[in-house]
Amino acid sequence: MNETVTAILLGILEGLTEFLPVSSTGHLILATELFGYDAAQWAQFNIVIQLGAILAVVVSYFRTFWTMGTGLLRWEPTSVRFVRNILVAFIPAAVIGLMVKDTIDVMLESPNVVAWALVIGGIAMLGLEKTIRPSEDTGVADLPLKKVIGIGFVQCLAMIPGTSRSGATILGALAMGVGRKTAAEFSFFLAVPTMIGAATVKILSEPEKLLAGGGLVGWDEIAIGFVAAFLVALAVIRAFVAYVSRYGFAPFAWYRIVIGIAALAWLTLR
Repeated sequence: MNETVTAILLGILEGLTEFLPVSSTGHLILATELFGYDAAQWAQFNIVIQLGAILAVVVSYFRTFWTMGTGLLRWEPTSVRFVRNILVAFIPAAVIGLMVKDTIDVMLESPNVVAWALVIGGIAMLGLEKTIRPSEDTGVADLPLKKVIGIGFVQCLAMIPGTSRSGATILGALAMGVGRKTAAEFSFFLAVPTMIGAATVKILSEPEKLLAGGGLVGWDEIAIGFVAAFLVALAVIRAFVAYVSRYGFAPFAWYRIVIGIAALAWLTLR
């Protein structure tokens, strides 16, 4: 497949799945197996285009970030609590991620792990949907510290590829009594330091691969994938919040189960 076409398709895939509870990393790993391209050559590309999706969060919620940022400079209580909650929830993933980095790298090479995680996560999602009672939305700044810490540790489950960072954090928040809209938005805000941190660690560990930018996957492909991920994620974010606020997560759970089972069957029979 042409490198430009691959870059566009992967960018669209990243933008569609980064904030849905279906695992963007898992989809990129399965795409590697399905389309047969060299994952090692596209590894840095996959990292950078995630930042395109993160930029979509900043643009979508620019007013919120601006208000909280300027409020923090004035030490306004709401802004201080907002920033505190994001940073506190980020700490578990930062610490544990560095501790188990090598194990994570091994799992990232296993499409079977992704497929099983999709199925198991989908079943867990259906179970939680039936047991969780809808709660009132209070806003990210008003979440108590105990729940924030709990969500931070739940996010660490997403280190298993195929689990979904957004799915783990949103459903973990719902299980702790957080409203649907607040849970989704908190997951988006938490993605900003989490994904930037993960991308920074990965890039700094192999800077020569990104700086080279002259192989099969160069800066042109990276730029195309980045823009595609940004534009698609920009459209997905608002639509997702509106959808789950009204209808819940069952459709995403069934999607995960179907895709996971199909992937397991294909990986077994190929």
